[in-house]
Amino acid sequence: MAQLTGGQALVGAIRREGVETIFGLPGIQLDALFDALFEARADLRVLHTRHEQATSYMADGYARTTGKVGTCLVVPGPGLLNATAGLSTAYACSSPVLCLTGQIESHLIEGGRGELHEIPKQLQMLESVTKWAARATSPAEVPGLVREAFRQLRSGRPRPVALEVPPDVLAASAEVEFLAPEEPARPEADPDLLGRAAAILRGAERPVIFAGGGVLRAGAWEELRALAEALEAPVIMSENGRGALSDRHYLGHAGLSTRFLLPRADAILAVGTRLLEPAVWIGLPAGVPLIQLDIDADEVGRNAAPTVGIAGDAKLGLAALTALVDGGKKRPSREAELLAVKEKVADLLFELQPQQSIAAALRDAIPDDGIVVSEMTQMGYYSGVGLPIYEPRTYLTPGYQGTLGYGYATALGAQVGSPDKRVVALCGDGG
Repeated sequence: MAQLTGGQALVGAIRREGVETIFGLPGIQLDALFDALFEARADLRVLHTRHEQATSYMADGYARTTGKVGTCLVVPGPGLLNATAGLSTAYACSSPVLCLTGQIESHLIEGGRGELHEIPKQLQMLESVTKWAARATSPAEVPGLVREAFRQLRSGRPRPVALEVPPDVLAASAEVEFLAPEEPARPEADPDLLGRAAAILRGAERPVIFAGGGVLRAGAWEELRALAEALEAPVIMSENGRGALSDRHYLGHAGLSTRFLLPRADAILAVGTRLLEPAVWIGLPAGVPLIQLDIDADEVGRNAAPTVGIAGDAKLGLAALTALVDGGKKRPSREAELLAVKEKVADLLFELQPQQSIAAALRDAIPDDGIVVSEMTQMGYYSGVGLPIYEPRTYLTPGYQGTLGYGYATALGAQVGSPDKRVVALCGDGG
């Protein structure tokens, strides 16, 4: 155990969890923390974002394109409120973002005296845009709270978490014991449910797979491809799932293919997706068995009642399903049929001018691993279904938050995380 300030304890704890970059701004309530950050400057860089709104957007762009935790740092009150738009976007898109925020002095919290940056119920407010939020009341508590924050980030469904530390806690000294990082195990799906799902898929002639952002969060794109090829099943990717299978693959499809593929499907597998558009906006065909695999048990059955609902990790679940359905007997190829669907979709998209021509020029100009951040604009809406995406974690949207003006700062965070890749932001309203 060492005698450390709360700021030193916080810096030491997040470094042990692998944090290398922080997007943030200094402020008087964070002085003791910035002293500790300066001491650790050889190992931990702080990027000054000029405005707090950019801190959470940049952390989100960094997280979604790298698969790492993105970390943002803000002062309390208006600083945190500026960052909550980005946190709500990260929440909608299941992005692992850690928000570190200051507070007013501990003995003044909820006093209503009008202290600098004071707002009532700051912690409760944070809970509405995070998966988990807590306040440190002593330096000794900090390592344990940091480990719990990262446990929340790395287990189950990834979503933002927040840790609030008052300035007196950051400045106080105490004996602090650091804790080893915890690596939560991936939750395995029920083997009986997997067996039932595999039996449905084995018996289907025209199965369809819907894949969402959960596939990318789990790093499960290779497992998805293997299952799709074993089943000869087209994969319809949600906007947040784009890139899980390359659009060059005849099995890889965006949302517009739904209208051609769904009516003929005799089995449906949904993986890491809310299934909102096909289930609620379009409607699933009656009598067709639905299998839903999601790491979030609360998501299973939310938008459609599955024939087999499975709570579990997408990477493990898809690998298990592949092993169960791939008996060595090769299915008839559906390549000609599915390429014809792609041609029909391309004909529809060609009618949307000038968006189609602009998107085609954009795709020609950037490499396959180039990252596109799409905003709420006509080009963004088109890109969600019409811009070819070839690699995982290279297409970002604001998800159901539809956050105006998020794109440029998010793209900056993506560029920090992937300095050797080309990054393009399609800016629209508020951009």
